[in-house]
Order: sequence, then structure tokens, then C-alpha cells
Amino acid sequence: MQFIDLAAQQARIKDRIDSRIQAVLAHGGYIMGPEVKELESQLAAFSGVRHALGCANGTDALQLALMALGASAGDAVFCPTFTFAATAEIVPLFGAKPVFVDVLETSFNIDPASLERAIAEAKRQGLRPAGIIPVDLFGLPADYDGIEAIAEREGLWIVADSAQGYGGLYKGRRTGSIGTIATTSFFPAKPLGCYGDGGAVFTNDDDLAKLLDSLRVHGKGSDKYDNVRIGLNSRLDTLQAAILLEKLAIYKDEIESRQRVAQRYSNALANHFAVPVVPEGMVSVWAQYTLLAKDTAERDAALAALKAAGIPGMVYYPRPLHTQTAYQDFPKDPKGLPVAESLAGRVFSLPMHPYLTEADQDRVINALREAS
Repeated sequence: MQFIDLAAQQARIKDRIDSRIQAVLAHGGYIMGPEVKELESQLAAFSGVRHALGCANGTDALQLALMALGASAGDAVFCPTFTFAATAEIVPLFGAKPVFVDVLETSFNIDPASLERAIAEAKRQGLRPAGIIPVDLFGLPADYDGIEAIAEREGLWIVADSAQGYGGLYKGRRTGSIGTIATTSFFPAKPLGCYGDGGAVFTNDDDLAKLLDSLRVHGKGSDKYDNVRIGLNSRLDTLQAAILLEKLAIYKDEIESRQRVAQRYSNALANHFAVPVVPEGMVSVWAQYTLLAKDTAERDAALAALKAAGIPGMVYYPRPLHTQTAYQDFPKDPKGLPVAESLAGRVFSLPMHPYLTEADQDRVINALREAS
């Protein structure tokens, strides 16, 4: 059994992907070819946002966002500690400091109350609160009402990290359209992934879009050989854009299939573990289906049972960022980050993808029921 079955998806659209790849080989525009613009237009329409710009990967997307927003030394940028390192690792590149915020046990996403305390702590340390990077962890949008209210009051920008949550819905808004700038990753294992690295940035701000377009191509100006600012080489490969066009065409259908898989898991396992909660008005894209055990021993027993049955299980994430060597000295919520620390010892994720059969789900469910 595959944790994420990319082969099943490829079988569904192989002829269309092959045709797209052959078209790129025929026209030879391997860098910033016509498929890139076509994809950007379709991503913007899908998200309900004015501008979508492809880039080389999801981490670059975050870095481009902070470059465009002018992050600099002395800035405090508030990040959840329960996430992948990419969310925070770009912040010190600008001389700014990531300030770590706790998460909610029910959603695994940033806790607005902890964010408030972290902002006060950053000010106490003489830092300048600049922005927030909420994460749509495991596919579920963050609490944007709470986050946006704080950002507006404090004058902070929001870079919505939707690497795992692109395509989700928050009270009628599609992820990608939320935040000053939103970002995503097209890493192959993501809900909308390509066959290599890729990413995108999204914004409704025309001036930011022009700046981001310049920054992703060496800081280009109107003259190819007059770079008007320091930029990056972060272009989305045309072949990857071609593949993503066919994947995007079936993405809404795949999101619906993910809902069915997740609901079936939850119905079967709710009496054995804490199952994920999707608040009213939200739609998760289920990048991961993550259960919460009562303690580490129960989590370890469940993973052992899955392994014995030949079923892959994963832990995202075994160590919050503030406990990792590179990040342990950065500021954080002065009350500590106890929820993230507890989650790290109790979470585990099950196979999740749109092509997971009921028979394979039953194997997972039965193994877990027998272990609990």
C-alpha cells in the first residue's frame, strides 16, 4: 500500500500528460514557456485571486514573498512551531527573527491567543513586529478571522503558507486568495503536486505582483540586461507547468474524493483515537489524515500495528521547530508552546490520497482497531 499513490493518479491522466510533455518538447520553450502563463492564469482563476506566479519551489515562494514585503533586520515574523522547517527558515535570511507561536490541538494550526502573547514578547525584546506566516497544516485552512483581526490591529502583513492546504476553503474563500501574499508548493507529495520541484505565489496587489515577477527572474527590469534589484533565479519549469495543467484539471474532483476517504476514516476510528476536526465553513484538502493518540505509547503501538500489517504510517512532526538545533534560541510565546510539544509525541498520519480504495482503507482501519 502506498502512503500517497502517485502512480494511480498518473494512470488516470497519463495520455494527457504525455501529450502535454510532447508539446513542450516540440516548441522547445523549456524556461518560462507558454504553459507557465497558461497555468498561472488557471491557478488565479481557481483561487479567485488577481495574480498567480509560478516559481521554483515552495520555499522560494516564501522567500520571494518576504523579499517583496521588505523583511529586514530587527523584524519579528510570527510562525507556528508545529510545521515543516521551510516556514521559518527563510526568515533569518533577511536578518529578521522568527518568533514561535503555539497551535490549537483541534486544528494543529496557529493559536491566535498565543500569537497575541508572542507579539507582546517581541515588542518587549525590542523587535519590530512585521508579519505573520500562518500555515494551512495538513490541508486545513488556519483561523484567518482571528489572525486577520490581529494583523489589522498591529499593522502586520500576512504570508499564508498553503504548501499543504492549497485548494481548501475558508468561509467561502479559497486558499491562495487569503493574505497579503499566499504561497504554495508543488512538491510531488502535495495535494496538487508536479513531478519535481515547483511552487507559486498569489496576490491581489498589482504592484506586489510586478515586484514578485521581477524578483523571481534575477530582479529583472524592462531591459533583460538591466536588473533593477537583487533577485533570485526561481522560475517554474515549463515541463512541470505542463504536468500541473492536467493535474489542476482534475483537482476539484480529487478534493471531493479526499473528503470521502477522510470521512470514512473518521467514522470508523472516532471511538479509538481523536480524529481531525474540520470547522463549519471550511474544507480541508487533506494533505495528511492525522490522528491523535492519548500518549506516545499508544501512538507507537498504533504505528507498530500498521507496520506489522504492511501499511505505511508517518509522524508529522516529531519535533516542533523551537526544539530543533537551528531554531532553539529564537523568541517564542513567553508561556511556552505546550500544545505543539504534546502533539509531537501523539500525532500520526495514515495513507491518504484520492485513489485509496475502500478495501485498503479497511486494512488500515482493522489494523488500528485491533491495536487499540
